[in-house]
Amino acid sequence: MRSLVAGVPILAALGAGSLAGCAPAAAPALQEVSSTTLAGKTIVIDPGHQLGNHNYPDQINAPVDAGGFQKPCNTTGTATNGGYPEATFAWQVSLLLKAKLEARGARVVLTRTSNRQDRWGPCVAYRGRRGNRFADGTHANLKISIHGDGCNGCGAGFHVIAPQSRAGWTDDIATSSLAFAKQVLAALHNAGLPYAPYVSGGDGLDVRGDLGTLNWSDRPAVMVELGNMRNATDAARMTSSTGRDRYATALTRAIVQRLT
Repeated sequence: MRSLVAGVPILAALGAGSLAGCAPAAAPALQEVSSTTLAGKTIVIDPGHQLGNHNYPDQINAPVDAGGFQKPCNTTGTATNGGYPEATFAWQVSLLLKAKLEARGARVVLTRTSNRQDRWGPCVAYRGRRGNRFADGTHANLKISIHGDGCNGCGAGFHVIAPQSRAGWTDDIATSSLAFAKQVLAALHNAGLPYAPYVSGGDGLDVRGDLGTLNWSDRPAVMVELGNMRNATDAARMTSSTGRDRYATALTRAIVQRLT
């Protein structure tokens, strides 16, 4: 989710933590599609950057509280070398994931409900708070933020980001979020997807304290960079309908495992 526009900070490049030697557990087989598997569960899906962010530099560069410090509201995101935007990739995977979860009885809430050039945001503070408490007094069971990375010459692969434990911010969700991150890691890796070799020693798992989307959450939350959009191998997968369904199926497996 690196920015393509000069002057827009690169969200994925600020700070990094490592959890070396973390081998994922084998993911169980995905349960048969059932309208009751996830009944009573609520999942927030955050499809990252809005497609039109590059059209609104003043709005997306405006500083917001990202967890006790200031960061820009959002960034433009990245794209494949062929011009397929991260915003569209995240949106399409999120819709597939939403449908799979709803088929299993879950309530699914998106942090944005469009993928349009005439829209911008959502700001990281809003994305982070979404699901903490709904108007009806309920809250989400967990949150997953969907992204694609953009690292030139860095190789193919995905990585999962869990929130660092920060007193007063994420210390209440750090342990449960890390457990969820490991399940996402295992599900994607067992789907035949490689770890990104350029993050946290190549083990596929990163722990960070600089991401507002995670810092503002009061519910277990992870962010996932599903592939490197600047890598030809990943880009071919990410631009194909079968590849996007492969991602969504693996993420569904991790969420079902976490919530059942």
